[in-house]
Amino acid sequence: MDRRELLVGGAGALLVTPVSAGTAAARSENADGFPMPAPERNLPTRLPQSDPSRTLLELGWRFHEGDIPVSEPKGHNETYMSVKAGNAPGAAAIAYDDSDWPDVRLPHDWAAAQPFVETANVSQGYRPRGIGWYRRTLRLDPGDRGKAIELHFDGIATNATIWVNGSLVAHNWSGYNSVHVDLTPFARFGDETNIIAVRVDANAKEGWWYEGAGLYRHAWLVRRAPVAIVSDGVHCDPRQAPDGRWRVPVTATLANIERGVAAVTVEATLLDPTGREIATGRTEATVPTLDRVETEVILDAGSPALWSVEKPTLHTVRTRVLRDGLAVDERRIAIGFRSVRFDADKGLFVNDAPVKLKGVCLHQDHAGVGVAIPDALLAWRLERLKAMGCNAIRMSHNAPTAELLDHCDRMGFLVMDENRIFNPAPEFLAQLEWLVRRDRNHPSIILWSVFNEEPMQGTEAGVEMVRRMSAAVRRLDHSRPVTAAMNGSFYNPANVSSVVDVMGFNYYQGDYDKFHRLNPTKPITSSEDTSAFETRGAFATDSAGHVITSYDTEAASWGGTHRDTWKEIAARPFVAGGFVWTGFDYHGEPTPHDWPTISSFFGILDLCGFPKTAFDIHSAHWIDDRPVVAIAPHWTWRGREGEPIKVFVASNAETVELRLNGRDLGVQQVDRIMGNEWTVPYAPGRIEARAMRGGKVVAVAVHETAGAPVALRLTPARSVMAGDDEDAQPITIHAVDARGRHVPTANLMTRFTIEGATLLGVGNGDPNSHESEQFAGPAGTRSLFNGLAQMILRAGNGRGRITVRATAEGLKPATLAIDRADIAPRPQIAPSPPAVMQVRDWQRSAAFAERPDPALAPADGDNNSWDVIRSGQPTPAEARSVWRLYRARVTPWKRIAAEGGVIRFAALGGRAELWIDGTRVAVKDAAATGPMRATIAPGAGPRTIVLLVEAPAAQPSGILGPVGIAPR
Repeated sequence: MDRRELLVGGAGALLVTPVSAGTAAARSENADGFPMPAPERNLPTRLPQSDPSRTLLELGWRFHEGDIPVSEPKGHNETYMSVKAGNAPGAAAIAYDDSDWPDVRLPHDWAAAQPFVETANVSQGYRPRGIGWYRRTLRLDPGDRGKAIELHFDGIATNATIWVNGSLVAHNWSGYNSVHVDLTPFARFGDETNIIAVRVDANAKEGWWYEGAGLYRHAWLVRRAPVAIVSDGVHCDPRQAPDGRWRVPVTATLANIERGVAAVTVEATLLDPTGREIATGRTEATVPTLDRVETEVILDAGSPALWSVEKPTLHTVRTRVLRDGLAVDERRIAIGFRSVRFDADKGLFVNDAPVKLKGVCLHQDHAGVGVAIPDALLAWRLERLKAMGCNAIRMSHNAPTAELLDHCDRMGFLVMDENRIFNPAPEFLAQLEWLVRRDRNHPSIILWSVFNEEPMQGTEAGVEMVRRMSAAVRRLDHSRPVTAAMNGSFYNPANVSSVVDVMGFNYYQGDYDKFHRLNPTKPITSSEDTSAFETRGAFATDSAGHVITSYDTEAASWGGTHRDTWKEIAARPFVAGGFVWTGFDYHGEPTPHDWPTISSFFGILDLCGFPKTAFDIHSAHWIDDRPVVAIAPHWTWRGREGEPIKVFVASNAETVELRLNGRDLGVQQVDRIMGNEWTVPYAPGRIEARAMRGGKVVAVAVHETAGAPVALRLTPARSVMAGDDEDAQPITIHAVDARGRHVPTANLMTRFTIEGATLLGVGNGDPNSHESEQFAGPAGTRSLFNGLAQMILRAGNGRGRITVRATAEGLKPATLAIDRADIAPRPQIAPSPPAVMQVRDWQRSAAFAERPDPALAPADGDNNSWDVIRSGQPTPAEARSVWRLYRARVTPWKRIAAEGGVIRFAALGGRAELWIDGTRVAVKDAAATGPMRATIAPGAGPRTIVLLVEAPAAQPSGILGPVGIAPR
């Protein structure tokens, strides 16, 4: 093994340099253990587009922080109209003035920019969340008319209400499920734009951890053929037949929005990893209007290459809808051929080979960006875990973003997919069903978890609830077992372990043997364990300062240290494995401390993804295919010369030798689980751990005493970024001494500027830091914490260069150049043109033979004498020339009210007079259809617009196109 570990050791642990047999141990050039660009993956792995009908809808949003109260309607008519379709009041109204709202880009977590406030909720990380509004103007091409059109929000934190064109179209009560809105019946095309409004109530809580706020996952516009596969409508999870051959049953659910029955062909094709066709099948379907049907095609895959943790081989199922021989809709879904079996005595088997779950629990949270984690950063986080030997992820305690599961499929992680709300009532059962439908094709998923630590787990009611939820899962997917993460009540006469397929233990390691003895046929896994505390880079506990040693000696009362916990799991073959709480630190739940601590101490890696000593411990536990050796702590202890220092070494070798400045400190047999310790009087210099097998050195770890910091250093995860306006990566900031060595004790403030990229956020992994994590411009600040800080960048568009400059008082500044490759961005729905206030709703009078008085108006409360029409809706022709009045009542946007504006009619049929607030301001003399414009004087409050039209005989007339008011 000659690949270097590209991770920052949490203990200041130096780079592990594997050594080939028969060669001398060679110390890496990167002696401080910092990440260097990996040349084999300088660009992100872009996930393939599974549904070409979806286009990102993430630009052009406007955001308002805080609620916007709706005033009580005035008078009967206003009350009457306020409850009609398309007439939502307040910020949901089509004509609402959002011109002074700032533009934001999705994904967006507004809580991540909030200050830390002692009176805010402790579990949510002391960050106020509140209520916010989003609005977007959307133009649909006339060519989209007749298509099935949807809006998809992949996640909204937390409770959301959505309006389209003034009509309420959706409520959603969870921050973790997708929201799919059928836009088709509300859609407008061409110049008549659509208004999307979303009210987000982030005061609502579903968890006891930081949950963020806002439209924090991807948003999409979906445009499909009128007869097409519905969203999440393909199920193609492979099955192995008794004869050993693999088959892929492909079920596709079709919908039809046409006005008549439609006959189509559904074609399913299995593609190997190179894109070669393996098998194809077709079936005919008849789809009733405004209804759905299911079709099935079974593909014979033969004996394909299998998906496994070590070699996650993916195939693709392409499903198409054909009409008259032409494909009108398509989905491409990655699948993996693998078998999963939990055995009550021997644990987990994947492809009939035993696999121990070496897992972690994850929350969706990262320093600087909160829960709005870019796709590339999700992949980077998983790479860190994979480098540690982790092979399993528990999605705690909610449905993850879909892209995280895609990465798990490609990297070879086993996943426990977990439901959020324990409730079989229809609304919450629908959330569980959505989870299974969306995720059931992923080969990475091996378990469905219906709850986490529910007080009703040991009651008859709890049993009945789980029975119904498990049945809902099995109706949609019967290939994976169902579990529940229990934290007690295992032996109650009624408890949910009796109705799940795999027993999930949260802690309670002392009960493994007893439960197994009493339930010898029930498979067992640890669904959550450990809950140990570490502050990255600290090696002494300071309770008053809320600092906890990283020697892995402290844990929660209900948990255990990393070493003690794995020792119990590893010793029991009948325990399938475990999921450490947690892989990364996360904002909120600052156990065992509270204010001013704002994040957890549980993580194997900190909030930025910098490893703690626990990373080295688990690397020794879990890595079998390459040598591991690491040292804790760092070796820079100025002023402590001669004092005893505990030196901890983690390794998976046979023996390990420790040396200080060339002096042999002894050889020990490696204790792979508990590690090895020496007590060494501190002397500056070089401390070295040499791991050996068969008496030969196979890996070396080194620390050297650093001098005073003299310069900053910037280290990217990759030296090239995609110029697609999406690619993101972390940049490490640290200080070095005169010899270029990392200084693990530096805690100084740094300042930086960015060109060619956007600064998304910053962090340093300090659970007690209250420094801002986001900045409005291209510059920011962050103090180093125990030697490290991090900034997260998003690359701009096109080929170019990203330049990062960092400074600190008294130190030589650092400059980093990152190439930006010319990678085409994914398609985005373009923002609408500069805002124009649309005047859409009009009252239209009956026809008059003579010119009526422009002041004529219906009485208040008369909602029947005048027609209600929209701009662009022609008035039918009359046999003779007639007159009509068109009235609108609008409140101009703030800027228009202050400075005046211009009202433009794109197309008017007939001769016309335009009156505003009782004054005639424009005349159209020609009867032929044409435009009209006039100036609106400044003025606050509602304005009355009256259009007096003389319609020629036998000719459509009136407001034949859009009407808009623009600032001058």
